[in-house]
Amino acid sequence: MHETPASRRAVGEHTKRRSRRTGWRFVFSAILVAAVITGLVRAFLIDVYFIPSGSMEPLLTEGDRVLVNKLEDTGADVRRGDVVVFDGRGSFDPITDQRSLPQRVIAGAGQWLGLAGSDTVYIKRVVGVAGDHVVCCAEDGRLRVNGRAVDEPYVFPGDAPSEQAFDVVVPDGRVWLLGDHRSVSMDSRSLLGAPGGGLVPGERIIGRAFQLVWPVDRFGPLERHDG
Repeated sequence: MHETPASRRAVGEHTKRRSRRTGWRFVFSAILVAAVITGLVRAFLIDVYFIPSGSMEPLLTEGDRVLVNKLEDTGADVRRGDVVVFDGRGSFDPITDQRSLPQRVIAGAGQWLGLAGSDTVYIKRVVGVAGDHVVCCAEDGRLRVNGRAVDEPYVFPGDAPSEQAFDVVVPDGRVWLLGDHRSVSMDSRSLLGAPGGGLVPGERIIGRAFQLVWPVDRFGPLERHDG
């Protein structure tokens, strides 16, 4: 059969259209795979957390983003001095989420994109782990853990270790948490006398914050301190 110029053009156009469709399918597939991999990594390995307040100043300020290690440094692995992200439901917040489904979806999307914090997820520093006796304060004004006065170079300049006195023995499976900006932080001290006494279950710890990633001019690891 004799091939005319018109037929050759038609074949060429068909080939181009098929090539474009294949290209778009490849791009879509690549984006989908990347999204799935990112979701799995953030669900089980490393996540990004948006700092919603100044309670951890001077280490972290409102609007910062940190990476959180979800694979280790959780539960029983947490040690004194660690900065951890945790689910406050059952301790800092009611165990059930009172928001509507659309509100939870919008809030969850903002949190996942790193554009907002969560109403039930917090970041604080571990001051006491299971078995610790934590007292505020020693005669020199410092916290005392198991009878030893603790140096806290991370506390906000000018803040006392705590203006509120407390004497807590941390039970098994729990941790005692304080913000570094002690004068403005809502933390375990705020729930003294409430059910649970501000002690957070170890299984509620999402992970340890280990890297500051935003803003880029302060990019760097978050130093671990022995409490």
